[in-house]
Amino acid sequence: MNFKLFIKLPILVFIIMFTLFGGSGFDKVEAFSDQIIQRGATGDDVIELQSRLQYNGYYHGTIDGVYGWSTYWAVRNFQEAFGLTEVDGLAGQKTKDMLKRATKYNREFVYENLKKGNRFTHYGGVPWDIQSAPNQQTIEKAKKTAEARRAESEKRFTAQGSAKSSDNTKAQPQEGGGQAPKEENPQGGGQAQGGESPQGGGQAQGGENPQGGGQAQGGENSQGGGQAQGGENPQGGGQAQGGENPQGGGQAQGGDSPEGEAQAQGENPQGEEEQPQDSPEPAQEPAKEEAPPAESAGPTAVNVPGGFSQNDIQLMSNAVYGEARGEPYIGQVAVAAVILNRLNSATFPNTISGIIFEPLAFTAVADGQIWLTPNDQARKAVLDAINGMDPTGGATYYFNPETATSKWIWGRPQIKRIGKHIFCR
Repeated sequence: MNFKLFIKLPILVFIIMFTLFGGSGFDKVEAFSDQIIQRGATGDDVIELQSRLQYNGYYHGTIDGVYGWSTYWAVRNFQEAFGLTEVDGLAGQKTKDMLKRATKYNREFVYENLKKGNRFTHYGGVPWDIQSAPNQQTIEKAKKTAEARRAESEKRFTAQGSAKSSDNTKAQPQEGGGQAPKEENPQGGGQAQGGESPQGGGQAQGGENPQGGGQAQGGENSQGGGQAQGGENPQGGGQAQGGENPQGGGQAQGGDSPEGEAQAQGENPQGEEEQPQDSPEPAQEPAKEEAPPAESAGPTAVNVPGGFSQNDIQLMSNAVYGEARGEPYIGQVAVAAVILNRLNSATFPNTISGIIFEPLAFTAVADGQIWLTPNDQARKAVLDAINGMDPTGGATYYFNPETATSKWIWGRPQIKRIGKHIFCR
């Protein structure tokens, strides 16, 4: 009897421990972070966004974690098809909630292929094993399957939305009390409501070029604190977000071609706050908002030295770490300097993400090392380069002579050698 108890006791303890600790993590897995995902962003949220959009046939581009124009239009088409209030290309909370309801996301499959550098797709209704390194015929077949699912899901969710809207209309009696309907723009608090997440306190939402005191917002989940989000040229209110501000843990790939990327400085304008005019009543204080989580890696766009955003610093740090983590510190600063020199050259793209993710530009992008987490030294090297340190003497190219196979790069005018890299004009 004691012998049986001796055997059963460890088994029971193991089952209890697994239930308490091993299984607890599954309930905590959530899709996306709390941030708005917008054009110019990079990282995990964008990878999930592209994967989910491709699942139902809205996005047919490469799943690379870079929120470019093709992703932007895929988001807009999804928003329009599912009847969302704001069709603006910004993936806020309502858009993300609808994506979670209408699509699926195989994170393990996606990241396994990203790490291997495989060409892959994420279409729904197609076996995963044939979507890793598929041929063109398989891709076209998968597209048709996903687009068929797209039509079905649009019909299903649109019907559900119409039914809910009808029920809500019947359930709301008309009562007095001087309450303005939600679709109106009540005055008296300096607040205009429109979009998916209206906020009070001297705020205006929507529009391509919001101007005004306090805060201009556009999109689904605008943020407070004197920031302007959305649109192409937000003005007023402390800081502006939008444009090409890539983010995320990207790491540049280099090798024979130059590495790095710099950010266009004209896309994150700042302006002084303007006082709202013709307000019939004094503006109320803005409603307080919860600060975003500290671990959020989303498009925060807080400015840093030189007018670069945090997104740019992060992406450049990833590039330096991926291309030069084995180099001396001066060699890491040199790689960052090349990124900035390319930004100032008309030969290259005019944004950080455009330079780093330029096709065939960097081996780190090709082999997936762009997603490695950089260390503090890589970030320090980037900041030193932004603050004017350029040990390369103005180089826009560099290569490793031990691994370079391109004859073209050897023909570039060489400036100097730092560590294992030769820097060229």
